[in-house]
Amino acid sequence: MTALNSDDSPVYIKLRGTISAAILRGEFRAGDQLPSVRALAAEHGANPLTVAKAYQSFQDDGYVEVRRGVGMFVLPGAAEKLRLAERDHFIRDSWPRIRAHITLLGLDTAELLEREEA
Repeated sequence: MTALNSDDSPVYIKLRGTISAAILRGEFRAGDQLPSVRALAAEHGANPLTVAKAYQSFQDDGYVEVRRGVGMFVLPGAAEKLRLAERDHFIRDSWPRIRAHITLLGLDTAELLEREEA
């Protein structure tokens, strides 16, 4: 699961992507508490069970821990571990499609990189 999901991704994957991106940007650091399930659900107009599913996937992957009665907290090393997982996903799944699209359109990669820097 990645922070860069398409519009047709399930809602829990989109929510997971939102939180992943926030962790990668440093908005949530090791030891920080994530928004409650209800607060995140309200903020995104999602079902609390869907938010709980997204949070559970973070817990299963070892990025967060639950402190019973308190909330969900980002674990030390979560950002680095998440960044490595995102990179792996990008190189394995996203990049081949992007590269094929670049080739199909006859784009020059050096020219594309120059545009981004400008």
